This record gives sequence, structure tokens and C-alpha cells, in this order.
Amino acid sequence: MAFLAAVLSAAAAQKTISVNVENTTGTARKATPVVVRLADCGISVKSALVTLNGKEIPSQLDDLDGDGTFDELCFITDIDKKGKQEFSVRLDDSGSPRSYTPQVYAEMLLTNKKVKSNNKQNLYISSLTVDNGTNPYWMLHHHGPAFENDMVAYRIYFDHRQTVDIYGKYRKGLELKQTQFYPSKEQKAAGMGDDVLWVGETLGLGTLRGWDGSKPQMLKDVDKRTLRIVSRGPLRTIVEVVDKGWNTMNAGKDRLDMTTRYTLYAGRRDCSVDIKFNKQAADYRFATGIINVKNSVEMSDKQGLRGCWGTDWPVSAKDSAGHKRETVGLGICIPAKYVVEELPANKDNYPYVIGNATDELHYNITFGSDNEEFGFHSSKEWFAYLKAWKEEINNPVTVKY
Repeated sequence: MAFLAAVLSAAAAQKTISVNVENTTGTARKATPVVVRLADCGISVKSALVTLNGKEIPSQLDDLDGDGTFDELCFITDIDKKGKQEFSVRLDDSGSPRSYTPQVYAEMLLTNKKVKSNNKQNLYISSLTVDNGTNPYWMLHHHGPAFENDMVAYRIYFDHRQTVDIYGKYRKGLELKQTQFYPSKEQKAAGMGDDVLWVGETLGLGTLRGWDGSKPQMLKDVDKRTLRIVSRGPLRTIVEVVDKGWNTMNAGKDRLDMTTRYTLYAGRRDCSVDIKFNKQAADYRFATGIINVKNSVEMSDKQGLRGCWGTDWPVSAKDSAGHKRETVGLGICIPAKYVVEELPANKDNYPYVIGNATDELHYNITFGSDNEEFGFHSSKEWFAYLKAWKEEINNPVTVKY
């Protein structure tokens, strides 16, 4: 009886589920994320093993809300057109997450001249909260969190702008731990990437702002602002921005609490932007879009997809020494139901006014650098990619488990 009890106890601590993935489209998919909500699985998970045709593949467990319990399991797959795959996922309520080679990287660094890390005078941190009126922009290396996969890197400014900025690469690889967004002359000569976009106070790449009825409004008036690295990999990074008590500059409207998550998966150049408010926001309006890169050409399908391809200095004129003009392609894809108005291009931005009847907003951003050995090198190529990208977003693989 004692042996049987032990066997039953062990069995109760482990569960195996089948995850079925289907690509119903006529286009093969690369680096497709698959996410399993662990609350659906009836077991408190501390370790997981994912296999396809008996072969182990990398996976990742994430505690999204910081309560000590893993909320999601994710993995990545390539799948043929009209393809079907069945994954076996073993979930355990003991042990610890399996270790895999990192395919992404994230960092947030507090400048501290008394602490040296990796030969730099910076202290690695995971989260920082500041009160209204406090601006940590100059206290943080690269001015906020930065995150990357082997193709692209992004950063979020930790100030009233909260702008999304980008770092382009020449060849595939993880670089930020070495360059920390600002490569040396030697690193540039060795072929490492660099900042490829000047954003200033523009919308950058898909930054969300308030809308006062005539122009975008930065997040100047918030009670508290938090930036946090939710997940560092090995397959995806998640960076979170929390704005408590935000005065959106919507006339007569109460303040909002807003949580924004930026998720970047390995093997993909696009980043998802997922926004949650503390209440229904049907009567609120917001602005987003992309910077009008100098000398850029624009494309729009008038249904939420917009992009540009252009060339400009990636820094201000006074800082241009040691830099070259950079050619980039930018893109944003917003569900058409969120688009209140697509505004004409101005000297700064290709802007939108957006809103939603619920307490959420979701859209996607992407970019490419002409420096890439693996990427796009003309507006024609870039705009073709954007159209295919939207098709993929609108026709995701189906996941059942």
C-alpha cells in the first residue's frame, strides 16, 4: 500500500499533454511562437519538457505577474504550409526550468561609478519605479531597458516619452552584452551593429501616446512609472512599462493605469505590443505610429498597416561624428477595428488616432536595417515584407491542447 501511494503521488505530480499546431495557410511559417496557458493544465508547473517526434526542443516558462508561479509555457516552431504538428509536453510540479542556449537577451543598467560590471560602470537591475516628477533617463545606461534576438534590438526610453528606439545589425548574433547599445570603434570595425534611428520626441517605432484631440501627448503626468524586465529568455524577452495614474490629456477623462508589454521572440524581427488599462477605455483616444524618417517613402493599406523606408543620421547633428547616415525600414500593424483615424504624414510622424471599447489594445511593430547581410535593401522589398507580415498576423497558426 505504501508503494502504491508513492506511485500515485508521483503520478499526480506530473502531467503530459498533447499540443497540436496547424498552419492552415498556403505559406510556410518560420519561428512561430506557441504559447500554453498553464492555468488551463490543472497542475502547478515548475519544470517542463517539450518534444516533437521524440526529440526535445527548447522551451521557456514565464511568471508574468511576479507571484512566484509560472503562468505560460512557450516554444518556437517552423511549420510547412498546410502543415500539422503534435508536440508532447510533460509538466512537473517539482524541479526547476530546463536550461537551453539563450537566443535572446535583455538588460537594464543603473549607472553607478562605484560599481563595475563587465568592465563598465553599470549595475544590472530588473526593475525600477519612480514617482511623478522624477526622471531617471540620465541615470540609466542606454536610457532604459534594451532587448534583442540575433536579428534586431530595441530599447525603451525611461522618461515622459517612453519612445521605442532601435539598434540594427550587420550579421546575426547577440551583441548587446558586449556593445551595450554603444559599440566602440573596434567593435564597429569588427562588424557589430549600432543605433540606426534618431527618434527625439517623435513616435519612434510604435510608441503609444495620449491624444488631446489635435496632437499626440507624451506621458508627462503620471503618479508612478515602472519599467521591468519580466523575462530574459532563452526564447523570448518581455519588457513591461507600468504607468500609474496617467493623465492622458483626454478632456474631462479620469486618469488611467496602463501596463504595456513588449514581447520579442527568437528568430523574429517583429515585436508585439500588448496594452492593458485598469478599466474600460471606450471614451479615450490615443496616438501611435512611426517616425517620418527623412527622405522616406511611405506605404499604407489604409487598414492599419503602415511603413516607411528612408535615410537619416541616427543621432543629433552635434553627435554625428563617428556615425554614418542609416537607411531603415519601419512598420506598424494595428488591427483595423482600433483605427479611429489614419492621419496624413507630417514632418515628424506617420500618425494614427486609435482606441478600443475594451480595456486592451494590441498591435505589432517591426523594422529592418539596410546594413543587414540577411535582410532587405530597398523600399520595394521592405513593403513586400510588410504585406506578408500582416497576412501572417491576421492568419495565425491554430494551437489546441
